[in-house]
Amino acid sequence: MDTRRLILVLIFTFSSFMLWENWQKYNQPKPAADAVATTPSGAAVPTPSASLQPKGSPVAPVVSVPVSTAETFTVTTDLLKATVSAQGGDVVSLELLKYKEHDNKDKTFVLFDSKHKYQAQAGLIGEGLPTHRSVFKRVEGATTLADGANELKLRLESTDQSGFKVAKTLTFKRGSYQIDIAWEIANGSDKAISPYAYFQLQRDDVAPAGETAMVSTFTGPAVFTDAEKYQKVDFSAIADNKAKFAKTADNGWLAMVQHYFVAAWVPKEKSQREFYMRKVEGGNVFQTGVIVPVAEIAPGAKGETAVSLYAGPQEQSALKQVAEGLDLVVDYGWLTVVAAPIFWALEAIHKLVGNWGWAIVILTIIIKAIFFPLSAASYRSMAKMKILTPRLTQLKERFGDDKQRMNQEMMKMYQTEKVNPLGGCLPILVQIPVFIALYWVLLGAVEMRDAPWILWIKDLASPDPYFILPIIMMASMFVQTKLNPTPPDPIQAKVMMAMPLIFGFMFFWFPAGLVLYWVVNNVLSIAQQWQITRLIDAGGKAANDAKA
Repeated sequence: MDTRRLILVLIFTFSSFMLWENWQKYNQPKPAADAVATTPSGAAVPTPSASLQPKGSPVAPVVSVPVSTAETFTVTTDLLKATVSAQGGDVVSLELLKYKEHDNKDKTFVLFDSKHKYQAQAGLIGEGLPTHRSVFKRVEGATTLADGANELKLRLESTDQSGFKVAKTLTFKRGSYQIDIAWEIANGSDKAISPYAYFQLQRDDVAPAGETAMVSTFTGPAVFTDAEKYQKVDFSAIADNKAKFAKTADNGWLAMVQHYFVAAWVPKEKSQREFYMRKVEGGNVFQTGVIVPVAEIAPGAKGETAVSLYAGPQEQSALKQVAEGLDLVVDYGWLTVVAAPIFWALEAIHKLVGNWGWAIVILTIIIKAIFFPLSAASYRSMAKMKILTPRLTQLKERFGDDKQRMNQEMMKMYQTEKVNPLGGCLPILVQIPVFIALYWVLLGAVEMRDAPWILWIKDLASPDPYFILPIIMMASMFVQTKLNPTPPDPIQAKVMMAMPLIFGFMFFWFPAGLVLYWVVNNVLSIAQQWQITRLIDAGGKAANDAKA
């Protein structure tokens, strides 16, 4: 068996093994999730720092019954189905009715869930005031957004008898993923109080379904302020007490980010706030939140404060309306300056054609047209190198033992024939940032999730279920390899022949939208390269005939 066949057999064996492994994982039964999440025992109430305390630190919170025994209420709007617990008035489950689960398209996607211990919690800091572990009583009212109504309010009142009457109101809005959380405090004591309100997101550090080694995005908390801008924080840094982020400001927001979706607390602008992050003892659960001061409440008076919670998809147009900089959670990294215009163009094309798959095809054609001069220069160089390949092989045979002489003869040939051996590489290198930016746009855009293209492609954000696009991509890469000049080194030539198989295998688990882009790009490249090579071959033949 020769070396080339050995390489192909090894690659085929490895590919088959990996395919079988992923097939087994895909079909194995999923572990059942708990019906109700329980608050970790170490989930204490946060304490504001001295910089946020005009009158000293508040005392310890009121302790209450575990969340597992508390009553829950379900609120339904046109976009959300929220489960609110009587304990703390926390949002312990949140279904996004317009989206489906990653692994089961028959089920609605759940953002806050018991599997990840993901909840939105809120409470008050101060002696005798209710926390996210105190029990509330719901005031009777509608729990389903009525036809024609623009909002629905869920009002919860504290059952504590400490001289304070506290109410927590959750306001849900039609056509919005934004929930307003408001506290109302009636001071029935004989002294003034200066309480604080805290709003936090609790979650474990496990990435959501759909994340793989090949397609992996950031999962974790993030903070934005005017001074420090957008800051992502790794769970590991929080666990090691090495997290660096803006602690206090009079602006900004705090979020929990995952692929396609985000939950963010957004206090009112120009109000003092303090951000915190911590790991809960006894597990891999983390809490990140914001503390805001409540104005002093005199005896017999009332005070109130409110913060908005956005919990939904990373739709950039909607995020910009919620808060400044919130659209940055759709993170393109250092290529944002290139990726942002690309997404704008993709979105504009979608408005015209009404299908994200065709929008990808058209955008790929546009990008290919923009880079046509560079690509043409690259293909002309490769076509000339292909013509010189037999002569390069002869040089290697003649001067194989004298590397220096062989290199000298090769450079002399390049100068005589006016060929730049790097001419096929440099134009491609210029295009790489654009291609990588487009990759991240297609990977991060929630608009691709559950978006169909044609026939068997029902979700551009999921892998091709029948692997048809990856196979077409492999075939197109083989054609490109044949059009390129064969390397003089036999080992390099064999590696180049194996590359389409290796890359094609990797793309088996890439989102269909990404594979579609590469297929269209490859087909256009083949057509362009074939035409240029044909013209150069014809020109070379004509020149030889003229000499003869």
